[in-house]
Amino acid sequence: METVVLGLSGGVDSAVAAALLKKSGYTVHGLYLDVGVGGSGEADAKAVAELLDIPLTVKDVRAELEEHVCAPFSAAYLSGRTPLPCARCNRLVKFPALLAEAERLGAAYTATGHYARTTPGEADLRKGAPSNDQSYLLARLTPEQLTRILFPLGEYEKAEVRAMAEALGLPVARKKDSMEICFIPDNDYAAWLERRGGAPPPGNFVTADGRVLGRHKGIHCYTIGQRRGLGIPAEHRLFVSAIVPERNEVVLSDGGDLMAEDAYGVGLNVLLSPLPQEVTVRLRHSRQETPAALELRDGQVHISLKTPARAPTPGQLAVFYDGDRVAGSAWLVPKEETVWN
Repeated sequence: METVVLGLSGGVDSAVAAALLKKSGYTVHGLYLDVGVGGSGEADAKAVAELLDIPLTVKDVRAELEEHVCAPFSAAYLSGRTPLPCARCNRLVKFPALLAEAERLGAAYTATGHYARTTPGEADLRKGAPSNDQSYLLARLTPEQLTRILFPLGEYEKAEVRAMAEALGLPVARKKDSMEICFIPDNDYAAWLERRGGAPPPGNFVTADGRVLGRHKGIHCYTIGQRRGLGIPAEHRLFVSAIVPERNEVVLSDGGDLMAEDAYGVGLNVLLSPLPQEVTVRLRHSRQETPAALELRDGQVHISLKTPARAPTPGQLAVFYDGDRVAGSAWLVPKEETVWN
């Protein structure tokens, strides 16, 4: 009987994952990762572990989260980027902690309640059920990590998981899903950045030719493609088309300049080797995929989009798919930061 270390978060997904693993014959050990924000997570994880008769370890990962996620998250916003902290956390904090616990216990695998699919023992990552696929946020996992990861919920829709939780009498069956970044539980990232100190001051909203349209609250409050919350009266809708940190400016336009035929990525993570030249690509955490051709140089990638895509945003991921399989990923950057400049 193989042992698996499950990330038990105190939510409904990981609770049902634990039950499914036990039903499949695994010996399950729970690991709760304490990120230092309080709330009911730890208590809920302990209640689930007790009900399912699963041993539970609590591990403080605040230092690792600060180094690998919080500090880069802050730096990205202050430099005009829109970061994706969950993707960094999965590769650099969450799964390293699970794998370390697996080594300590001699466990064959680790697992979480993510909606994706793997093949045990293989460097294989595939989409989960269409309505709640989370493969985009897992695309930075390394091939070595993936060989030891199980995703028990990969074949299920969220409604099915909720129904199973109710049927099992799990204490978190009706707990709401968390939609926030784990280290910012109130979801107010701008206030979080300001509490850390060093947040950019207010500055000018400008047009592409430099005409001042009004004042912004700080570049960390905006992202490329944003329309709501600008507070600038105009004859037509305005969108954020660029953020210029060196001038502390946010550039607004009518949105006509947001459609792109090309995107560029660095830090290529290859999960399907050789990486296909023809793929579909997601440029943000959504179900929208665009056919594209890839050109690789020095660990960087030029993405030629066969259908123009709206607002590829520096700091987000480009995730490449070959059918339902994740072929690889790269961090989006401006063209001038690549070898194609």
